[in-house]
Amino acid sequence: MKTNLSLLALVFLTITSVSCAQEKESPYNTKDLEITSVHVTHNSDLDVTIWTIDVKGTAGNTKPIPVGQLDGAPVLGYVFLTSLKPQDVGFSQTEGIVALALTSHPDFDDTPLWDENNDTIFNNDGIIWHPHWVVLHEDNRVEGGFSVKQFDKENKDVKLPPTNPGMPMYMDSPGYPVKTKENTIKVIVPDYRINNNISFNYDGVAAFMMVNISKEDTPMLGVYEVFSVASGDLSLPYSVKQD
Repeated sequence: MKTNLSLLALVFLTITSVSCAQEKESPYNTKDLEITSVHVTHNSDLDVTIWTIDVKGTAGNTKPIPVGQLDGAPVLGYVFLTSLKPQDVGFSQTEGIVALALTSHPDFDDTPLWDENNDTIFNNDGIIWHPHWVVLHEDNRVEGGFSVKQFDKENKDVKLPPTNPGMPMYMDSPGYPVKTKENTIKVIVPDYRINNNISFNYDGVAAFMMVNISKEDTPMLGVYEVFSVASGDLSLPYSVKQD
């Protein structure tokens, strides 16, 4: 936990300095991505946790502008950074920060098991807000200071959940239900899908990410802009409330 918090503090300072230096306003820097609060509540009757982010605008209303291809494809995310361990969500042990990202990306679909728009076509609904477990690590090659951790395809020691989308990253497509309503976006996670760990710390971030499949010196999925941080300093100060 201490290592993660030190990393987060360092990255936050990097993000802050980069943001102050940027003069061009992002088209995604709207109230829809301005977080006002974040909370995770455990419901003991149903054995689930309800993860919620509130924003100043309309949650989920701002979506990525498609570019028509995978390389350079934009991704928007409402992201819960947590103190959970990678093993809690089905990954093998690795260094990094476990995050639950609620994402939208119109140029590709990375949830092959799920038909989010219920049209019987499973590869056309990336724009609909959906969840991913990821492991983030510090990456100074991108302005946002983070990227999803990658691994060598030949590394047989890496373990991913069976619902992973088949990319060489610590990423899963767990299929949890995501709901946007007015200024709130929510996702429901069963206890057994987080190793029954219902005591953890977390924070909330709204961010712009981008896919790369052409440049070897750039991460496959990096964070390029951070629009808001619930705590203000990525300190993971929030804990799960019991309902």
